[in-house]
Amino acid sequence: MSEPTPYDKLGVNDEASFEEVRDARDRLLREFEGDESQQELIELAYDAILMDRLRARKEGKIAVPDRIRYPERIATVAPPASQNNTQRRAPNWLSRLLDTPTPKDIYISLGIFAGLGVINLFVPASTTWLSIGLIASVYLLTRKENRFGRSLLISLSGITIGVALAALTNQFLVLSRLVSDGLFPSSIQMVIILLVMWLHTCFLK
Repeated sequence: MSEPTPYDKLGVNDEASFEEVRDARDRLLREFEGDESQQELIELAYDAILMDRLRARKEGKIAVPDRIRYPERIATVAPPASQNNTQRRAPNWLSRLLDTPTPKDIYISLGIFAGLGVINLFVPASTTWLSIGLIASVYLLTRKENRFGRSLLISLSGITIGVALAALTNQFLVLSRLVSDGLFPSSIQMVIILLVMWLHTCFLK
């Protein structure tokens, strides 16, 4: 009587798929749990089958998938879908518009616009501080990107949005009867405009 082959020991035929061979090994290991000698024989039979199929592949008889040659890679390689989910990026148009300034740039621009806001509270001169804020904004943006036209456009958009926001704030307070019409301090409106200009200057490019 001939000696049983590794396939016989695992209870599979020589045409069984890798999954079937692996499942047979796992089933027998559970069945002989605690019997180290039997489990060793099962592992040896499983390794012999893998070696036999690798040898057949080298001879061009079969094509062996990578999961048979390198089964340990299956656990370490994440599915493509999950990899894509972790690598999501902001839209291109948004990344081109937003800037991530250094702490130094933040402090410099904040110091300039905060200083203008404080001075404006004590010495109201809206046109003067607005002009200085515009010049500062254009200068700081041009220093970052070296594009004067775009810097001027961003600075003007900051003034426009700031003026609109200040007007809406004034209108809201009037409608809420928190202040009388026309009594909303112009110096506070200028602080709102300067704040919006600072945000544009610091975080846009």
